[in-house]
Amino acid sequence: MHFVEKSIALLGLGLETTDILHWLSQHSQNCSITVFDQKSKSDLADFLINLPDNLKLNFSLGSGYLKPGLSQFDFIFRSPGFHRLHPDLLTAQQKGVKILSATKLFFQFCPCPIIGVTGTKGKGTTTTLIANILKASDQTAYVAGNIGQSPLKLLDHLKSSDWVCLELSSFQLQDLTTSPHLAVVLNITSEHLDMHQTVNEYRQAKVNLVRFQTKKDLAVINADYPFARSLAKTTPAQVYWFSRFKRVLGGYVQKKRLYLKLRGQPILIGSTEKLKLKGQHNWENIIAGITAARLAGASIPAIKKAVYDFKGLEHRLELVKAVAGVEYYNDSFSTTPETAIAAIKSFSQPTILILGGSDKGSDYSRLGQTIVTSLYLKAIILIGQMAQNIQAAINRTGRCPCPIIKGLTDMKSIVIKASHLAQPGSVVVLSPACASFDMFKNYKDRGLQFKQAVKQIKKS
Repeated sequence: MHFVEKSIALLGLGLETTDILHWLSQHSQNCSITVFDQKSKSDLADFLINLPDNLKLNFSLGSGYLKPGLSQFDFIFRSPGFHRLHPDLLTAQQKGVKILSATKLFFQFCPCPIIGVTGTKGKGTTTTLIANILKASDQTAYVAGNIGQSPLKLLDHLKSSDWVCLELSSFQLQDLTTSPHLAVVLNITSEHLDMHQTVNEYRQAKVNLVRFQTKKDLAVINADYPFARSLAKTTPAQVYWFSRFKRVLGGYVQKKRLYLKLRGQPILIGSTEKLKLKGQHNWENIIAGITAARLAGASIPAIKKAVYDFKGLEHRLELVKAVAGVEYYNDSFSTTPETAIAAIKSFSQPTILILGGSDKGSDYSRLGQTIVTSLYLKAIILIGQMAQNIQAAINRTGRCPCPIIKGLTDMKSIVIKASHLAQPGSVVVLSPACASFDMFKNYKDRGLQFKQAVKQIKKS
């Protein structure tokens, strides 16, 4: 037993903390466990019915859920959505309470090597590609973290010869004190400033991916961006690189060809033009995945097969359908200006762009510059709370080269309007650059509504 006669608090009842409770049901004895959440029992009904029967749980719910305090516990498990720097949590920590998470538990008890992937965007794509390559090379690999399976549910099934490819967000990394055997660092810009106090705090959370590595470990780092590149000075691990613009020790792109060089002569993987994954920004994810998978023992034939079979993930520049010569792309996972910029640059056809949503504290200046200088934008449909902010960013830069449409309030109307604006040979791209919570449940709901509306265009 890992927890015996301890007092344990769980902050926030959701998917991850439910998994923690199921893990505790098998690995704790005579513990007092209290669940804290600002929601009511009726709001949490879907989670409450799935809790393990053998645990005696206490609940502190509603608006005053933290009034009982946190300092009396031995351990506190926080969900990713609970701010790590919350005053009550810091007070408890100062009084000797240990702060844990599902990610910390997994790192402590995982019996096999972990490949950890972080970055502002591209984590899911890169993590999945690494696992696909390893599987093509007849290795057992699991995808877990924010995508794939729950890490804690994997623990009882893992063997020492397996690999776990773990997508790690800033919330999971924020108080991590163990780094993976193989760390992959993608580009790191700014994100989640609604949850992080500063850009520096967000970036420092990412540093934990490599901070605790040893000389026996490996790091694969983006060589094209200053902050990501600086992480090489933070890790004692052996460092390899990937680059879209220059030759490096690792993976790189040269003259629209993918290369891998870990030792000896470079190995040609193939042409970028044959990739099914759309967008030059995804070249970074691919060469990062190639480098990491090769370091994990994947064969070159397996790398080539997996890379050119890979179509990407749902809601990431996903081709939904072509209707009357117009292609419709669902990039609902785009919740930052940087990803919308990447989407704009992914197409050389006339483009109808759908932008906007709820606020994440982002700066839209660069997005405005990209829009004003774009050669291919034919219309922009601005939606949601941030429509005015995005238009202001465009106006500050210069004159928009295309019409801007506003005032549409549901996805069906948005897609119908886009279809009327589009001509054969053009593309319609939903790449919002914002969160989704003003008009939709989440980015998945936004993407699914877009896909459904596209599929109904002919009927309309």
